[in-house]
Amino acid sequence: MVGCSNGNNMDEENNKDVIEEKDQDNQQDNENNDKEENKEKNNDEKENKEEENKENETVDIIPPEEAKEIISAKSNEVINFIKNKEFEKLAKYVHPEKGVRFTPYTHVSVDDDIVFSKEEMKNFFKNDKSYLWGHYDGKGNEIKLTPRDYYSEFIYNKDFAEADEIGYNKVLSSGNMLENQFKIYDNPIVVEYYFPYFEEEYKGMDWQSLRLVYEKYNDEWYLVGIIHNQWTI
Repeated sequence: MVGCSNGNNMDEENNKDVIEEKDQDNQQDNENNDKEENKEKNNDEKENKEEENKENETVDIIPPEEAKEIISAKSNEVINFIKNKEFEKLAKYVHPEKGVRFTPYTHVSVDDDIVFSKEEMKNFFKNDKSYLWGHYDGKGNEIKLTPRDYYSEFIYNKDFAEADEIGYNKVLSSGNMLENQFKIYDNPIVVEYYFPYFEEEYKGMDWQSLRLVYEKYNDEWYLVGIIHNQWTI
């Protein structure tokens, strides 16, 4: 009986060794798969960026220093009106013909993005109607919100008036979506209020920015777009 017991113990140890080897192999396979997925994702992001750069090369853009000189004072007023929810005051800066287009993630969609007129902007926070603003990144669920809720989630979800960096016709944030604002808007000035990160543990994957887009009309610069941007899947 003792011999039988020792044999069973040896079998158990051998089985345990086999299981551990299989676990190690599985772990190695998982690590290799993760590396391959990350490699593919990086390649996709690189290809997207190259395509985006090719698009932007064909567009004339006002140089950053000139853009800053033109718009910095006005944009400072605008971002503070947005921060303080003073949309009646903000409305006077809204393009009188084009209104304001709202883009929840960086890629501007002429077909799908919601546009509010100058008059609609005055009553932005009094409007209780739910709109389809787009679709959530990753999930694909509809972004169906009232203007008030959209403001909290996709306009001023961070204190952008106190952003770490401000770019004038200079893209500071970069994700895996195509950048097309300079192609969609007519010779615009894009002011980006950018936070590179909030928590060090996320290593920059929690960055956020808000872009205010201006176009010239009758020798004045007006707000035509509000683009929210953040790290996307």
